[in-house]
Amino acid sequence: MNPFVKKYSQILLPLITPYDANEDIDCGQYAKLIDYLIVNDLCDSLIVTGTTGEASLLTFDERVKLIETAVKAAAGRKPVIAGTGCASTKETIALTNRAVELGIEQCLVVCPFYNKPTQQGIVNHFKTLAANTKANIMLYNIPIFVGVNMSAETVRELAAIKNIVGIKDEAGVNPTQVTDFFLATKDIDPDFAIYNGDDVMLLPTIVQGAMGLVSGGAHIFGHEIRAIFKAFEQGDNEKAKELFVPMYRFCKSTGQNGRLLPNSILRPAIEMVTGIKLGPARSPLAPATDEEMAITANILREIGKL
Repeated sequence: MNPFVKKYSQILLPLITPYDANEDIDCGQYAKLIDYLIVNDLCDSLIVTGTTGEASLLTFDERVKLIETAVKAAAGRKPVIAGTGCASTKETIALTNRAVELGIEQCLVVCPFYNKPTQQGIVNHFKTLAANTKANIMLYNIPIFVGVNMSAETVRELAAIKNIVGIKDEAGVNPTQVTDFFLATKDIDPDFAIYNGDDVMLLPTIVQGAMGLVSGGAHIFGHEIRAIFKAFEQGDNEKAKELFVPMYRFCKSTGQNGRLLPNSILRPAIEMVTGIKLGPARSPLAPATDEEMAITANILREIGKL
């Protein structure tokens, strides 16, 4: 079995970051959420300060505090992966190494955002990071937010580096890119882990050989995602589709009114299902409207989650 899959398995859950009324991180609720997810077996691994965790809206020190809290709360029950990507190479190295000091072995590192580096700039960034940390690195390609797509050739070059072990791809932007990455890396590193990072692309990317899913929706649909993987592995495609459609409907509803980041609607939806207070998304993300939540809540009721 692929070493990454063996350790972290198929469902990697990027944790929502809870806030109090002042938009300060709430580590108590964070620990409560982590315990809920572990006790209910809704994922195989936890990701701290990823896109779903609103990493770009957090300070360096807040991200460190969340990593520290997650490691303590998980207490070895589930692996913890730290999202440590920052806009600059220098800060990415600093946060990655701080995560290592806190007991993290695997980091998920987004392509540098806002600056729109060239492919060579991306290669230089990750090579420099890999050479200056003991952590294993999973590349994170999400062009819809960072403004640049990692090419298959770039991923191929980076896959040759020992501690760059895989990639999470926001497959909704380019549905066939999972195959491009597989073809580009299979001869360089047969164990290079390729994961889909878009819930609504779960079925299309399983067919292409995606080894797992990084899923914010797993806060609610972890059991269904696990069953979808099992059904596909058993050749029961109809069952996989039957399980997928309700999750698809929910995930699409979190993007109402052109929202690219689903957090404003995802947060209160998770609250409704789990009973755990998470607070609204951090500014400048606009809170969900009553009309938006009525649509999402109705879907949750129709599919038996409420």
